[in-house]
Amino acid sequence: MLKGNSLIESYVYKDEDLSASGFPNQNLIVGWVLRTVAIPNINPHQIMKTTQALTKQAITKREEKKVVAPISEAKKVELEKVPVSELKRPVVKGWVKEEGMKSVQEMDDEKRQAFQERMKFKKEEERVRVEQPSPSTIKTTRELPQIPKGEGVETSTFCPHCGKDIGWKFCPYCGKPLPH
Repeated sequence: MLKGNSLIESYVYKDEDLSASGFPNQNLIVGWVLRTVAIPNINPHQIMKTTQALTKQAITKREEKKVVAPISEAKKVELEKVPVSELKRPVVKGWVKEEGMKSVQEMDDEKRQAFQERMKFKKEEERVRVEQPSPSTIKTTRELPQIPKGEGVETSTFCPHCGKDIGWKFCPYCGKPLPH
């Protein structure tokens, strides 16, 4: 922003502030002018009209500035022909497997195997727990009230992670715990 020949303030707009024409959004310019110039009762509408006129003038000047190649130079230019051998691309035959990369099926198999191993371990723990009564269990002779069980509640048999229909505590396909 200039006042006569002296510079009052300047601001460089970021790329995300630019519109499709390559100029900053005019509302941002008006806001900057109002913040920079401390004139009471300044008219924002007049600033917007001035900004629009300056932007329009800058766009037309930029379009006029584009250089057009002289006709004499354009006629002399000839395209070179590319040899056909360079146009043809090599064709890969068969299927190439990159080393170190696992397929989706192999990854699923690994997950299933890990899940099965976890299930075997948990079953073994349960079996050991059932065979050896824990010392923390207290036996009483009086009857304690039982917690009522919900009846008619259907549990989901779908894994929310991979969408497979199963009735397990853990999804055998992806190995993640099921919410039911």
